[in-house]
Amino acid sequence: MTARVLGSTGAELTAVYVPAEADGELQLAEMVGGSGVPYGLPTRYTMSGTSPVATVFRTGVPLWLSPAELAEYGTAGPPETTGAAARNESGTPPADVSLAVLPLGGETKRLGCLVVVEQAAGAFDDDRRHLLELHADQVAAGLEAVGARVMARTERRSLLGPGLDTLRGGAFTLMLRTGRMEADRQVLELFGIPPEQFDRRVETLLAHTAPDDVPALMSIVEPGRQPVPGQQLSIRIRRTNGELRWLTLRSRVLVDADGVPERMLGVVADASYLRPTADEVSIVQRLSAALGGATTVRDVSRVVVAALRLPLAASRVAVAELEADRLVMSVLDPPEPADWPAFWQSEWRSEWPDTSCQSMPTLESVLRAGHVALWPRGAALEPGLADIGPGGLAVLPLPADGRIVGVCLLGWDKEHAFGPEERSLLTATAGLVGQALVRAHAMDAGHELATMLQRSLLPRKLPSLPGGVAVARYLPATMGLEVGGDWYDVIPLSDGHVALVIGDVEGHSAGAATIMGQMRTAIRAYAVEGHPPDVVVSHANRLLLGMETDLFATCCYVDLDMEEGIAWFVRAGHLPPLLRLPDGNTEVLPVEGGPPLGVAGDGEFPLTEVGLAPGTVLVLLTDGLAESATVPLDDGIGRVCEALTAADPADAGRLADDLLGSAKRRDDDVALLVLRYDGMRVRPTRVRWAVWRLPDAVMHARRFTARTLRSWDVTEEMDVALLVVSELVTNAIAHTQGEVRLDLTLTADRLRVAVNDASPRAPAKPASVDWEATGGRGLLLVEAMSASWGSVPLSGGKQVWSEITLQPGERLVAADAADAADVHWNGEEVR
Repeated sequence: MTARVLGSTGAELTAVYVPAEADGELQLAEMVGGSGVPYGLPTRYTMSGTSPVATVFRTGVPLWLSPAELAEYGTAGPPETTGAAARNESGTPPADVSLAVLPLGGETKRLGCLVVVEQAAGAFDDDRRHLLELHADQVAAGLEAVGARVMARTERRSLLGPGLDTLRGGAFTLMLRTGRMEADRQVLELFGIPPEQFDRRVETLLAHTAPDDVPALMSIVEPGRQPVPGQQLSIRIRRTNGELRWLTLRSRVLVDADGVPERMLGVVADASYLRPTADEVSIVQRLSAALGGATTVRDVSRVVVAALRLPLAASRVAVAELEADRLVMSVLDPPEPADWPAFWQSEWRSEWPDTSCQSMPTLESVLRAGHVALWPRGAALEPGLADIGPGGLAVLPLPADGRIVGVCLLGWDKEHAFGPEERSLLTATAGLVGQALVRAHAMDAGHELATMLQRSLLPRKLPSLPGGVAVARYLPATMGLEVGGDWYDVIPLSDGHVALVIGDVEGHSAGAATIMGQMRTAIRAYAVEGHPPDVVVSHANRLLLGMETDLFATCCYVDLDMEEGIAWFVRAGHLPPLLRLPDGNTEVLPVEGGPPLGVAGDGEFPLTEVGLAPGTVLVLLTDGLAESATVPLDDGIGRVCEALTAADPADAGRLADDLLGSAKRRDDDVALLVLRYDGMRVRPTRVRWAVWRLPDAVMHARRFTARTLRSWDVTEEMDVALLVVSELVTNAIAHTQGEVRLDLTLTADRLRVAVNDASPRAPAKPASVDWEATGGRGLLLVEAMSASWGSVPLSGGKQVWSEITLQPGERLVAADAADAADVHWNGEEVR
């Protein structure tokens, strides 16, 4: 510490001692001042000696020696003196000299000692001691930045990187009640303020501070704020000539007799060693750009690993969040447990370790201090830290919003020397990553909310289809609000039909998602009622026009007969479907379209019929997959067609993933619905019977059922089927008016019995039936005898159905018998 550094203290001579290359000695790194003083200081001290310097280095406790106390040490000390460089060969100051010796560094890493000599008895009062301790912290920061042992290798010259002589600094006193500040000439010179223009107001210093650093400086010196003891920070100031200069500020709060904060003592020093190099600026710029696109905590952590590990040649990088007193790892690189110390392996509970900070007190103290900590090879650390970087370890607390939100650990297996540029890089990185983690947490919360809302509005799973496989994919937008209006649906219909729906409501908002949910529900209801495709879309259009919204929607609706392979398409302002033929060729279907839903009340929605051969893949998509800010719609559809041609249709799920591609940034959400039509190996056989309302109607229905099942050679389940027919037809005759129809359908492994009536009221199963009751047991019997049963609304009424499981292999025999029977049983109304 030079006389210029301590100019405000009036020190006569200052010096810094650091450990020499030869173990067991402290070597003079620099000594400044003492002009005209008839004494000097030794060049070396033995660490095991009784000199004040050796004592302070060993104990870490500062000494404040008056002339009398200094005399008690006598001439104890140096085995060798400075010779010609020392004015007093014994190295013993005169009797009227006061001596202060302060340790540099902490318990885990002692960097050296600062020695201050003054020609005044009782020179070190309380305020002077506080200021010197703050100055010692400044010197320790400079030593840690360049490495103390590097200084000791060179001969007598400026050895602190930028040099102690260039670490100009000064002191200030701030009265916390009034906000008035007393600052010495060195502080004003560093801020570029002429002494005659300083009005003793904190605002004058803030006006010269870089705008980005003003909040941090205000948190320390603004009047009225409750100060935190021991605060320190690095700031940038803009001088009148446009120069941007780095400064470091350290402060300490003094309280009055009642324990109320009264004033603040602080020191300000030049911190040119923090100025980033061109390479560091490039790394920080790339890191900042990459963090801008990181939307999750895991993404932020991966960006940090990619930005630091290779440029710094680190062997290990860990990024963890701080939750209460625990470290929750978000990324480890390398990710294999065998590459990490045994302590971390023992904490490997799930994907990454999860451990308490209390098990690593050194790490806990670094996080509490909030400053980057660097340890060279051989540092005395607990195994949990030392084994991460045997050749060197860097711990980066990640600050944000005035607190520490996480930590980044970098370890080297080979010996690693930390230069000032590297420390500057790590300090800048820590601030960027901390802010990115907080932002990612907020985005994670928004993403979780958007995902929950989207999942609640979209189908949880798609139904299994006879003769085909349907898969769907949905990806939210990564830019802006992640909840959108894209939706899809697969709706099983009667008579072997299935409806495929894909749509997109305008905009990205909770309102768009709400409209999307309403439209999906409405289209499903209209489809299940049995309306043809154009009527379903027309009803949905009128519904949206009646809603209190200015939003519109596009939609593509497909009614596919799984038995015949015939599909009817209706398109309302939506993208046309894509078709991959069995020979691998892909085409855009020329489906005639109508206006978007919610635009025109008299809009027409024409039908387009297309035949599908087994092996055909049908793709319905929204514009988010094909179009973006950089890709026109036609080019995007062409790319999707190319991907569809190249994909393997054997795995429909993988085919859908191939169509999505690997794009991580999306301006719009994406919905994709893929159906691979395989055709039905055994086509269902159907017959239909119109039940007349006669006293013996149930008997005729039973006879029709028995004849049909015998023709199909279904005999094992005959009694069960007749019982179900009896109960369903009885309920329809007794509780409804109008036409009643009985449908029998034989599929590969099931017999389906369905009774249609003209009443929209669904049957109600009784919760309990009294033994003396004469009715109410019919639906209970149907439920007991059926593999499944239910009721679906139809246009103008409902259908109550029951499915009965057939014995294995019985359907194939029945199918052969049905083929040999008269064709008038299949699909023809019989009375």
